[in-house]
Amino acid sequence: MSLRINTNIQAMSALRRLGGTMGNLTTAVERLSSGLRINSASDDPAGLIISESMRTQILGIDQASRNAQDAINMTKTAEAALEEAQTLLRSMRGIAVHSANTALVDSVQLQANQSQIRNTLQSINRIAEQTSWGTKKLLDGTAGAVANVTRNQDVASIFIGGSFKGQSVATGPITLTKVTEAERANVSLGNTVGSTASIITTVGSFVINGFSFHSDGTESLSTMVSKINSLSQTTGITAQVTGSGPFSIDLQSIDFGANKRIDFFDPAQILHNASSVSDVGVNAEFDVTANTTLGPLTQRFTGGQGPGTSGLKLSDPFGNSITLTENGNSGTSSPTEVGVLTAGGVMFHIGAMADQNVAFSMPNLYANRLGSGAVTNNDLSTIDITTQQGAQDAIKIIDAAVVQLAQWRGDIGAFQSNFLESTMRSLSVAKENLTASESSIRDVDMAEEMTSYTKYQILQQSGLSMVAQANQLPRGVLQLLQQ
Repeated sequence: MSLRINTNIQAMSALRRLGGTMGNLTTAVERLSSGLRINSASDDPAGLIISESMRTQILGIDQASRNAQDAINMTKTAEAALEEAQTLLRSMRGIAVHSANTALVDSVQLQANQSQIRNTLQSINRIAEQTSWGTKKLLDGTAGAVANVTRNQDVASIFIGGSFKGQSVATGPITLTKVTEAERANVSLGNTVGSTASIITTVGSFVINGFSFHSDGTESLSTMVSKINSLSQTTGITAQVTGSGPFSIDLQSIDFGANKRIDFFDPAQILHNASSVSDVGVNAEFDVTANTTLGPLTQRFTGGQGPGTSGLKLSDPFGNSITLTENGNSGTSSPTEVGVLTAGGVMFHIGAMADQNVAFSMPNLYANRLGSGAVTNNDLSTIDITTQQGAQDAIKIIDAAVVQLAQWRGDIGAFQSNFLESTMRSLSVAKENLTASESSIRDVDMAEEMTSYTKYQILQQSGLSMVAQANQLPRGVLQLLQQ
């Protein structure tokens, strides 16, 4: 055994262990004071990633629940307006039945009844015009529009708002006719080799869309293609071998349109027989026909409108858009029906994730849309009870309108019950379970952490004592000096 005074290994060891204990004690205090097991990413990186995703989803569920509640309140507003309209219809029916009793009702009474009918119709039209949720009309037939894709092989998505070419939309088909096909940027490099395994001997660098690639003179053509493709997500360019012998390389942009280009610089002429070459894609142009209140109208849609936007994403000046597939881009040369536009539809987003929504069509409550079909070429707005036949027809039309409104109210009630209220219940369960999972990852077990805290407190005290004891050990050397 040796005795040293300059280096106290025992004290250093005790101090090192005391430092570890102090770190653990600090972590325990942090967890106990915050109630969280993960207070920073270093505590549990994987757990942090998972729990943050869960927290985001939980917040989404909270908002989806509020969306569903707003939707319930909106449908209740519409249903209450329909109930009031139905009350007015019952009143009208009583007047019509009274007017049909021509044996006792004279012309003055008939005119008075007709005037009352007219006032009631104005009230129904006023309900249709003024019933709204915020600034959004509910019962005038313009509560949004829903466009559904019918040819998924040609179109990925369609959005048509409330207007098309400046006119209010109406229910009907959506038709595409190709004017200009979208193209990718494409460059054919001029240097050729005998086979894909042939070595490119030129040493130097070339640049694709601002990113540099190096050739050391020992790589084959196929290896060079693989090197370019390894950065395709960065450059936006893919490479492929072309030819059946000799072989060369073609560069092509991943996406379509004029926002996607190729800028190739090759001063050493490693792959190309010139120092540079460029190309730019072409945006698609299609004529889109949709139904409006003035009948079918056609509007030119152009792709690539906006920085970085794909040439396959078509849009018009009114904010409507259609996203083509590659099949739709190359096809649809003749007018092709790709979707159906339903006017009077509203879309409720009632889920935490993208595309978790449901559409519902609010009815058109105007009098000229009620009771049609009961009497040929007549509806609620054409009722005339000043004659015996007119009064009889009025009863039939009003009865049909009453059934019509009852069906609408039933549809709204079913939507509220089967979709909205059910969704709120399921969202509540999902939130509870997600919160429990997030808590098990993120929250601290207070009993377990308190046990650790107590252990580290004791270790801290014993560690401090041992550091003090270890610092006393070199004093034994004094006894040797005193001899």
